[in-house]
Amino acid sequence: MNNEILYILLPDYAAHEAVYLSEAIASDEFALKQNPKYVNKVVTPTLEPVKSIGGFRTLPDYSFETMPGDYAALVLIGGFGWSTPVADQVVPIVKQAIEKDKIVGAICNGASFMAKHGFLNSVKHTGNGLEQLKLWGGGNYTNPDGYVHTQAVADNKIVTANGSATLEFAKELLLLLENDTTERIGMYYQFNKQGFCSLFAEQ
Repeated sequence: MNNEILYILLPDYAAHEAVYLSEAIASDEFALKQNPKYVNKVVTPTLEPVKSIGGFRTLPDYSFETMPGDYAALVLIGGFGWSTPVADQVVPIVKQAIEKDKIVGAICNGASFMAKHGFLNSVKHTGNGLEQLKLWGGGNYTNPDGYVHTQAVADNKIVTANGSATLEFAKELLLLLENDTTERIGMYYQFNKQGFCSLFAEQ
């Protein structure tokens, strides 16, 4: 199994949705990992920089044409690009990932894209509300009973989350990837969820 985690970023992507996951992959609480279990890689439609909603430009490692066929996980980062024609190019990429039993994560509009193309019809899932999944999915979305109204859901190697669930999304993927012990992943989650001052009393 290749150790690369591939983050798909479309134009006008939501940069904050990749932060907690990518940070935990690359570093611990002290510094960058010398020998990380996984490596973060960015995939965009072409090899040109892609701009986030906030205006940051990211230089990709791969385009859709040059991305590897083997990897540890495929992560669809949300944003406004999932409602544009360029998103159609991601359909065969996700289809192949699921067929190869890869871990697939989709957050915010990435989860809505998954519903639109029928990728959530056999798993429990969540997203930006059931109504949005129905709206995007139309006749291709046949599993409203599988919707769970919670921040993030992992089922059969597919992780979905709503746009406010960046941290929960990261936790579920880190657990599936066995990036660290369950205890340490839980500590990472609680530290960022509760905050330094809540966890550590003033000396």
